[in-house]
Amino acid sequence: MRLKLLWLPWRWEDGEGAFRESYNPTIFDSTVADVEIDGQIVQLALWDTAGQEDFDRLRTLSYPDSNVVLICFAIDSPDSLENALEKWLLEVDHFCRGVPFILVGCKADLRLDRNVVRRLRKISQRPVSAEEGQEVATQIGARMYLECSAKTGQGVQQVFEQATRVALKVYNANKKSRRCIIL
Repeated sequence: MRLKLLWLPWRWEDGEGAFRESYNPTIFDSTVADVEIDGQIVQLALWDTAGQEDFDRLRTLSYPDSNVVLICFAIDSPDSLENALEKWLLEVDHFCRGVPFILVGCKADLRLDRNVVRRLRKISQRPVSAEEGQEVATQIGARMYLECSAKTGQGVQQVFEQATRVALKVYNANKKSRRCIIL
């Protein structure tokens, strides 16, 4: 079985499982990973999309046939959470109506970083708390809220496992409801 997972717009790793300090944006990047869920091997097609405005029209080509969407923001950037609500949520609703989505807080390792806290305090902000992330996820109808850090690896496996579970649940429900009725 093959499922398509689309994430917007944060890049976590290089596809080889290694974190990169720098990120060179691409229009699309995809890879396939085998994920085992409850003894079942699922082939997960992972699509990473460009978040830059220049690629808005091209990015929409990646939406068809998505089984689950990860709407990502950076915990160390409250503005990115606003962007997730103002841009990504609207785009997903328009191009992936009915497709389940998960809100993901990335860079969880930076929530307590002194330099990050200091930088945000200077502009009267603070890192997004887990409670705030959960509250927003509930308000927007996300299937769940998860956090991860590509740098430390914390939560990354859980994000992909939970996304696969959500996609499988919807996929199996749709498969059961397909019937041929002849009148």
